[in-house]
Amino acid sequence: MAKLTKKQKEARAKIERDKLYSIQEASELIKEITNVKFDATVDLAVRLGVDPRKANQMVRGVVTLPHGTGKDVKVLALVTPDKEAEAKEAGADFVGLDEYLEKIKGGWTDVDVIITMPSVMGKLGPLGRILGPRGLMPNPKTGTVTMDVAKAVSEVKAGKIDFKVDKTGIVHAAIGKVSFSADKIAGNAKELIETLVKMKPAAAKGVYMKSIYMSSTMSPSVQLDPKVVQI
Repeated sequence: MAKLTKKQKEARAKIERDKLYSIQEASELIKEITNVKFDATVDLAVRLGVDPRKANQMVRGVVTLPHGTGKDVKVLALVTPDKEAEAKEAGADFVGLDEYLEKIKGGWTDVDVIITMPSVMGKLGPLGRILGPRGLMPNPKTGTVTMDVAKAVSEVKAGKIDFKVDKTGIVHAAIGKVSFSADKIAGNAKELIETLVKMKPAAAKGVYMKSIYMSSTMSPSVQLDPKVVQI
């Protein structure tokens, strides 16, 4: 096991063992215990009482964080020529179709989100082996396959993120930056947690919100009290 640095030991010492923190308390503490020299990302890990192997217990959706992600999200809009102008005006970083399909075939994936139209999805099918593992394949369920391209681009740029429970039953999501105020971190965390609560599958039995942890890049994690958000 790697040795802890002096700063890491100091950070861990500030976290009370066995205490379950409120969202606000955790947000304030994360800012206090993060000591890296860059603007660290704040993450939330929520363990749900679901079995992701069963289709009726899959939890997947989108949420618009009220204070954004703090990240400059690079958006590729794969659209027909009649939609190019509105995609550019909405803030898409890359706009086009065939030339970008060729670039992706060649291995280019230097974007965070791809937004496209239903009529274009057929052309993306063969690229699934490239886009799928990177989480870049557009999906109607996350709003990235739509005729309202401008709205989709604007929402992503404003802080809309998609999430999906992994095979261990955990939802991981980046909810902001340490440079955010504690109130903004808490506001984003609350929005994601409340969205997950509303999405509880009817087939899920027992405790739904099992545990919630907040952390930042290279910081120890802070455990939140899941009971305050139970339904």
